[in-house]
Amino acid sequence: MHKDTPAEKYNDIMSDNLNPGSWVDEHADHLYAYALSRLNDKEIARDLVQETFLAALEKSHTFKGNSTIRTWLIAILKYKVIDVYRKRARIKMGGDITETLNGQIEYFDPDLNNWKKEHWPKPFGIETSDPIHNKELSAVLQKCMKKLPPLWFAVFTMKHMDDAQTEIICTDMNITPSNYWVIIHRAKVNLRSCLQQNWL
Repeated sequence: MHKDTPAEKYNDIMSDNLNPGSWVDEHADHLYAYALSRLNDKEIARDLVQETFLAALEKSHTFKGNSTIRTWLIAILKYKVIDVYRKRARIKMGGDITETLNGQIEYFDPDLNNWKKEHWPKPFGIETSDPIHNKELSAVLQKCMKKLPPLWFAVFTMKHMDDAQTEIICTDMNITPSNYWVIIHRAKVNLRSCLQQNWL
């Protein structure tokens, strides 16, 4: 049985309008910005973009055209970002990503599946339509987020940048709903304190 050569496979991809030869020009900057905003690491962001393109070439036969090519590439990149989150969290916590949360569940009311009222996170209280202030705030926020423990950074980013559902975050990061709420609360408290010291 004849097997397609790499060149023939490439031509098949091209004929299916995926046109991978244009991916770098059309999508690399967008993918890089996506990865960088979620990882705060330029080198890793660049590596993940390259890995995404390679993975997309290998999985080109799975592209059904139900979304744009960019959306499909972002979906591949998203899982690679999550893998980095998991790796960072496990390395930092010696393999047990929930270890440092023991004894902190007093903030959470399991009966309500939510925060106890006395510990409900307060709004940051930062509202401005000034684009200069927003840009400055974004830069300071990125610096503050770098100070978060890897697991907190991952959970906070997935929740507030990707708008991921709680159940998905818990599954992806292998944490319980109780630990999720503790992490979100403590991340907000730490970020608020950092912003008050460095921006307000």
